[in-house]
Amino acid sequence: MIMNNLIIEQDGHIAIITINRPSQLNALNKETIDELNQALTTADNDPNTGVIILTGSGEKAFVAGADIKEFANFSVEKGKALSAEGHDKLFNYVENLSTPVIAAVNGFALGGGLELAMSAHFRIASDNARVGLPEVSLGVIPGYGGTQRLAQLIGRGKAFELIMTAGMISAEEAMSWGLVNHVVPQAELMDLAKKIASKILNNSPNAIAAAIRAVNAGYQEGVDGMKAEIEEFGKCFGTPEFIEGTTAFVEKRKAEFRK
Repeated sequence: MIMNNLIIEQDGHIAIITINRPSQLNALNKETIDELNQALTTADNDPNTGVIILTGSGEKAFVAGADIKEFANFSVEKGKALSAEGHDKLFNYVENLSTPVIAAVNGFALGGGLELAMSAHFRIASDNARVGLPEVSLGVIPGYGGTQRLAQLIGRGKAFELIMTAGMISAEEAMSWGLVNHVVPQAELMDLAKKIASKILNNSPNAIAAAIRAVNAGYQEGVDGMKAEIEEFGKCFGTPEFIEGTTAFVEKRKAEFRK
């Protein structure tokens, strides 16, 4: 798979997707969004891949926003289409992948960059990371899920403050707000991401995918999260992985879910 804006590596059962536009601080343009959709689809469909790590190239930025030059002259209708397409191809797509996605935030995560990180199932950050949603300073609002996911993660009051001030917060502050799970020196970021990924890989891929669907259901309009949990819980009983997990427990051995 030839990509102009991504570097894709496979480390055992871990797929590492690096957004590689360092001269643009890894800003998201249409081509990069399309490539991310392709790379994520390939990784999610690969039975050899159990975890995906998303990160940015270089030491300055995860993703420093969307490429404003691409949409500065858009009409109202084109603006709506831009947002809708981005949701479908990337941001909602990441959130609903069956394969866990860890965002390793290695620097600035602004605008669309923070929205991409928030689409991941959880986030870890380097201590030099800075995050924010500066869109209102450009006369627009976050359009890739930022108004919704930020409030879900940190609460409505803090989300309003961060969006309305168009400010940035440090990695440590982001962790105290619940926006990221861990903060480490930049040199240790990928090692931590792989360490967490390795722990995930010890567990049932089917159960993890079911857990993703169940958790996400609680944030979907018109969906009863508890009923979704009951449904997903029950489905697990019909899988070979459930038999292996429970048998291994009874036999006092480690379950083997992957070849």
